[in-house]
Amino acid sequence: MTRRGPLLLYAYAIGFLVFLYGPVVLLPIFSFNDSSTIAFPLKNLTFRWYDALANDPGLQRALWASLAVALSVSVMATVLGGLAAFALSRYRIAGKRIATGFMLLPLVVPGLVLGVSLLAIIASAGVTLSLMTVAIGHLVLCLPFALIVMLSRFESFDVSLEEASRDLGAGPVATFLRVTLPLAMPGLFAALLLTFTISFDEFVVSFFLAGSEPTLPVYIWSQLRFPQKLPLLLALASLILVFSFLLACIAERFRRKAIFSRGAVEVLVLRKIDS
Repeated sequence: MTRRGPLLLYAYAIGFLVFLYGPVVLLPIFSFNDSSTIAFPLKNLTFRWYDALANDPGLQRALWASLAVALSVSVMATVLGGLAAFALSRYRIAGKRIATGFMLLPLVVPGLVLGVSLLAIIASAGVTLSLMTVAIGHLVLCLPFALIVMLSRFESFDVSLEEASRDLGAGPVATFLRVTLPLAMPGLFAALLLTFTISFDEFVVSFFLAGSEPTLPVYIWSQLRFPQKLPLLLALASLILVFSFLLACIAERFRRKAIFSRGAVEVLVLRKIDS
């Protein structure tokens, strides 16, 4: 490769990063602008948009609604997806490929079609639209993601560790709690973060199922009609950006610490002594 090749590659990488993250960097900058017009040069630096967040009850209700839905959905999706992934990876099930494809179907169904279908089913059942219906829709959407993450995790570590645990006298429950679950913990944490992010960010399904209790994305969409609300939304987006960055740092720290679990180390030592 000539000397010109790496230079072009670096230029392309830098241009790609600027194009991808440039608008994200502008969010916190304009959130300190003392003007409702989003343009350079900045008028004055101010914190009044952040102060206004504490005095907007509608935005606060939408934020807490999204957090409540995302937390509950991420936990349920991770537990159900983890159990399904464990069954698919450890047992011989008739029609496994068909069942797996059926569970992954929401990944390829357009959000608009999924939202309308869920709305039709819920309306025909006579259920009132609320945060509960939003959580049901998000659970349908998030389950395939949790299943994929956990399935790859269960299939990646050595199954002989579980076999060694059973050979040493541990029952199925003890093996699952002391060996399988600790080894799967990085995958569980990853699935939890992924499903939380997807649920918190979901708009289309929430738009059809929210009713009179909007989530944060639906509330933001409804406020974009008012130009004076835009700096307030930029301040909120900046806080969410900082929170997401801290969450990613915490996830990376857990990932590095969870290479080998205590249960797996105990099994390896006992297996060595037994041999």
